[in-house]
Amino acid sequence: MLDARDHRGDFGQAYVRALASAAGLLVRVHDVDRDGVDLGFRFPGRANGLVVPALEAQVGSWPQNARTRSPAEWHFDGLDEVRFTRLAGDDFTVPRFLFLVRVPSDNSARAAFRTEGMLLRHLAFYCSLRHESPIENPDPRRRRSVLVPKANVLTTRSLLNLVGSVQPSARSAV
Repeated sequence: MLDARDHRGDFGQAYVRALASAAGLLVRVHDVDRDGVDLGFRFPGRANGLVVPALEAQVGSWPQNARTRSPAEWHFDGLDEVRFTRLAGDDFTVPRFLFLVRVPSDNSARAAFRTEGMLLRHLAFYCSLRHESPIENPDPRRRRSVLVPKANVLTTRSLLNLVGSVQPSARSAV
């Protein structure tokens, strides 16, 4: 049996995969999180001057009843310094994001069934850490809080916009 944290994490990834599927994106699952990302997303075609633009994400799951100190941002403290550093900075070939899924604590409240279909709860949010500096000597025992704007709701449209906004890097020009 999965502990509550693992169960919440699996649900968070399934939630994001369902959004990506609804958006028509290709999803790549990283079997082992050794590089700081859980899922990769690719647009199967051309967008914004790129062939098959892509992004990668670390999916963080957080109990819906977790408190926040700001009406505009979630104060997510679920990243250790190593995971934070694997998302921070702007020197990645494929842009990286943190997706934060707010998950009901009660397993039975995570999905509801209606005549017209299934409803997944609750919401997911996104943020980029590209303007953050990686930690020089990260310690996996120390936590690094991240501010996730509440306005950045992850939907099929916003996920497509994130993938479609990927810009060619000046470093990629040969």
